[in-house]
Amino acid sequence: MPDNPSGSGRLVDDAIELTVASTDIVFEGKVWNIRREAFELDGHRITREFTDHPGAVAVLALDEHDRVLLIKQYRHPVRLREWELPAGLLDIAGEPPLLAAQRELAEEVDKVAADWNLLADFMTSPGGSNEVLRVYLARGITDTAEVFDRIAEEAGIEVRWVPLDEVVDAVLARDVQNSILVIAALVAAAGRARDWTTLGDANAPMTRHPLERAAR
Repeated sequence: MPDNPSGSGRLVDDAIELTVASTDIVFEGKVWNIRREAFELDGHRITREFTDHPGAVAVLALDEHDRVLLIKQYRHPVRLREWELPAGLLDIAGEPPLLAAQRELAEEVDKVAADWNLLADFMTSPGGSNEVLRVYLARGITDTAEVFDRIAEEAGIEVRWVPLDEVVDAVLARDVQNSILVIAALVAAAGRARDWTTLGDANAPMTRHPLERAAR
């Protein structure tokens, strides 16, 4: 494709409709699967394998002092207890993303929020996964009426309120590297600098997600 040195026009990803000749699950895992697809692109037959992911949501909970609610949790593939945001998979059939985020906030940190906005949508690794992740900004934080039991990696969760500016400093210093936290913290800082005019409707559809596209 030719370069566009003038940089004119809106910067936006292009959705592509193409012919998928075959699609098969070649590995079925406990959490997600590996899918192999053959497709036609610009006159070429291409085969790719990728993680077939249900999608996920995360919550940047912000209090009245501009502090972010962080959790520290063990992640086995990287052998780290890392700082991250409350988050979870969209693995309940038919559950709206906002409801999933509200459930995760309650189950992981025993919190509810009065105000919800769309903070960011992003694709975690589009070269090897169809995962789309949505981050919500939650404000008006209070405790839940009950404390949830936690198992497996979640049993040892550490919870801390950290000023947003300190989170951004840790990101820029490369002291924290969880992709969701990195993206959400920088987007939140940029959004705050613009008086939160960048926020979206919490009920907006996740149009990039494969399940959402298939339903249309």
